[in-house]
Amino acid sequence: MATKNIGALPIQLIRGLMQTNHIISARETQLSPASLDLAISDELYRIEELLLPHFEEEIRTLLSDMGASRHTFDSPLEKGSTYLARLAESFALPSDVYAYCNPKSSTGRNDMHVRVMANGASRFDSLPPGYAGEAWVTITPNSFSVKIEAGETLSQIRFFTDDTRLSELELQIAMERDRLLWDKSGNPISYHSIKTSDRDGSIILTADVAEHFVGWESIPSTHALDLSKKWAHKPEEFFKPLYKSNGRVHLQQGHFYILRSREYLRVPPYLACEIASMDERAGEFRSHYAGFFDPGWGWGASGEGKGRPAVFEVRPLFQDLILRDGQPIAKFRFEHLTRVPEKLYDEMSTSHYTNQSTYAVLSKHFVLPSV
Repeated sequence: MATKNIGALPIQLIRGLMQTNHIISARETQLSPASLDLAISDELYRIEELLLPHFEEEIRTLLSDMGASRHTFDSPLEKGSTYLARLAESFALPSDVYAYCNPKSSTGRNDMHVRVMANGASRFDSLPPGYAGEAWVTITPNSFSVKIEAGETLSQIRFFTDDTRLSELELQIAMERDRLLWDKSGNPISYHSIKTSDRDGSIILTADVAEHFVGWESIPSTHALDLSKKWAHKPEEFFKPLYKSNGRVHLQQGHFYILRSREYLRVPPYLACEIASMDERAGEFRSHYAGFFDPGWGWGASGEGKGRPAVFEVRPLFQDLILRDGQPIAKFRFEHLTRVPEKLYDEMSTSHYTNQSTYAVLSKHFVLPSV
């Protein structure tokens, strides 16, 4: 398993950045194999408009332009409204280290649109090389209101020294050597058997619509989802089961769905994986809000794992969408780490998503349903 001296940083190097004050106010409990959870501070605003900063412009100076008003944590974040919170962490990154952010899995599955903003950065979810300063996160609940507390982690950040996403040849070698994809029967899927490819080092996964129960659809709710309560909420108060009919499933424009992949994904210890945006030629829909997979996802303790399905957060944008089994739905990119992390995803007993092979699992805030 080859690593490179450049690429994505593993947990032990992220911890080193924390210990040397390149990452400030982060805790050990926020660390994952190749990422760091970002916590919300006690500074929270409701905003009327969202404005990205110009170069060298601080977000704090734009609060009045965004129509910001302080919001108390005693009140839920209302569906359809946007909020801006300062993160508890701040940064003084080395000159050769930059970072990208992703919503956490639970954030995506709860249909919360979350983007990290940094001073002087005209792109969301990006910290440029050598970034120094505080950072902020926008929060928009789309399907139902949510209640949060200071310290809640909605996003995660990954650190890099270079772009080491796999080329098409590197992907082929990794698939043949490390068996990145498996089918439901526990058989590896070969590189040459993949039917749809952009030939850019990515893998395109397909929708699982084989069983009668396909996934979940969000519904209007009079309840607010309290993110401080784990495994406590009734699924039927926020979602309804989604079933196929005549071999297909009908997704309505603007509605939110949770589906899963037909293929089982396996991430070896020397790689990480991220869902990338699908080409619009595949259809006008959004297939992910979260989308980062730590090293060791579906790998098992020592490589005996045969992967597990990926879960998608899907919203048709401009028209209804019909999905059939095996239809392309999401694009995955793998990237090298500088070294193998000291712990892998499947070794983390705290993860809620190591057991989602039976059906598309809701976030950790819900009681596990009988389906």
